[in-house]
Amino acid sequence: GPPQSLRFAGEETWVTIGSNCVLREFVTVHRGTGFGGGLTSIGDENFIMAYSHVAHDCKTGRGVVFANNATLAGHVTVGDYATIGGLSAVHQFSRIGEHAFVGGMSGVAKDIPPYVLASGERVRLYGINKVGLVRKGFSPETVDALKKAYRIVFRLGLTMNEALSRVKASVEPFPQVLCFIEFLETSSRGVARAGGRRE
Repeated sequence: GPPQSLRFAGEETWVTIGSNCVLREFVTVHRGTGFGGGLTSIGDENFIMAYSHVAHDCKTGRGVVFANNATLAGHVTVGDYATIGGLSAVHQFSRIGEHAFVGGMSGVAKDIPPYVLASGERVRLYGINKVGLVRKGFSPETVDALKKAYRIVFRLGLTMNEALSRVKASVEPFPQVLCFIEFLETSSRGVARAGGRRE
C-alpha cells in the first residue's frame, strides 16, 4: 500500500519482496517515499507472521523473522537472520544487526548491534545470542570472541572509542567481530544500553 507519511505526495515508489518469503494474515507492507529513496525492500526467505507491519523505506536482509504484530516504522534496516519478537515496535531510522534477537513486547528506539540479545519496554542488551549463533553453525571460537568483544564494550564502563580500541587490540579479528565493530562505529542514532546480567 501507499506509505503512511504526511510528506508523501503520490510519487511513484516501489516495494520489492525476495524469493521464498512467507507473509501471513493481515501483514502490511508500504512502498517507499521519494524523500526516503523510493524503495521498501524485503530480502529473501523472510518469515513475516500475522499482523506485522513493514513501513516505508525499510530494508530487511535474508532470513529475517517477524513474530506476530512485530512492527517497523519508516527507514528501519534489519540485518540477515535477525528475529523480532511479537508485539515489538522499532523506531524509525533504527538498525537491527544481523543475527540479533529482539524479545517480544520490546520498544526499540536505538540501534541493536549484530549477534546480541535485546528485550524490554525500553530495550536493553543482554549479551550475545549464543543459542541462535550455535544453531546457525558459528564456531565456538567465534562465539567466544563475540562474547569477549561484548564484555569490553558494554561491561567495563569505557567510552565507546576506548572500548572499540581495546576490542581491536585484544580480540581475534573474526569477520563477525569486525562486523560488530563496524556497526558500532557507524551508528547515528546511538546504541541500546546493556541491561543487568541474566542468570
